[in-house]
Amino acid sequence: MRSTLTKLAIAGALAFAAGAVSAQTVLKVHHFLPSGSSSQQKIIAPWCAKIEKESGGELKCQIYPAMQLGGTPPQLLDQVRDGVADIVWSVPTYSAGRYTKTEVFELPFMAVNAKQGSQALWEYTQKNALDEFKGIKPLFMHTTEGYVMHSNMPITKLEDLKGKKIRTATRISARMMAAMGGTPVQMPLPQVPDALSKGVVDGVLVPWEAIPATKLHEIVKYHLDAPMGSPRFANTIFIFGMNQGKYDSLPPKLKKVIDDNSGLAASAWAGEEGFDNIVEPYSKLARDRGNTIAVISKEELARWEKATANVDEIWLKDVAAKGGDGKKLIEEAKALLKKYEPK
Repeated sequence: MRSTLTKLAIAGALAFAAGAVSAQTVLKVHHFLPSGSSSQQKIIAPWCAKIEKESGGELKCQIYPAMQLGGTPPQLLDQVRDGVADIVWSVPTYSAGRYTKTEVFELPFMAVNAKQGSQALWEYTQKNALDEFKGIKPLFMHTTEGYVMHSNMPITKLEDLKGKKIRTATRISARMMAAMGGTPVQMPLPQVPDALSKGVVDGVLVPWEAIPATKLHEIVKYHLDAPMGSPRFANTIFIFGMNQGKYDSLPPKLKKVIDDNSGLAASAWAGEEGFDNIVEPYSKLARDRGNTIAVISKEELARWEKATANVDEIWLKDVAAKGGDGKKLIEEAKALLKKYEPK
């Protein structure tokens, strides 16, 4: 009798364990940077840990960095639509021309910092651009803290850019660089260190956040930043988005966990934690090597703004070509940036 009860107890325990395992939903999270990148360590992994804890282990992420599920960075949003991944962290504008309305936050001299830009981007997209993300449930969106110029030679004024080959991330930053006399070169971020070392490019526009993943501070000696409190040179927008069908398939209690870690507050957190809060420690890496970190003068900044005014005009035409009112959209984006302006 005792043997029978023991067997039944073991069988019950195994059945319970099997049920617990089967109840766990594993979310495939795909992105394009290395596992040691700041964005995985500061944003993606902490978010995953939080939903696992709040769901009592019923939700779990399997993170696939560096495009381990295949494809290229511009394909990430299509991958999440198609169910190749359940969640992706991606730059929508790597696919030039597909996310035109959302692209407004990449125009030159818009946001002051990432928290401001991220909150404005989220609210703006919810009202104006969700149609650009059909099949995807945006969980949060964010910007960087703004571009910094990292270069092999001093660049502090427009004349210094003439003929220089500068890596840019998106078509907006490429247009900006061309307007200022530089030669834009577009390439994936992981290729940048080798390109700088071999002289394929003379400099790169990326935020301080990219320093650990690329070791830029060990390759270049000069960095140009915008004055504190001034709008940044340019920016990149990001989305952390989930396959809509995958979200819809979750039971209500797990949807609530996802919802509780999505939206405006999550966007603000991603911008601040992943970008604003790392400016000081990551720029210190460059200072500690004896690199030169210059701050562009306000007079020179005004020259850059004037030189890039046509970038906005080209974007307005892009929006009009799709039947949109670009003037209204840019006014709304700027009003939201004003709403979330740092105090």
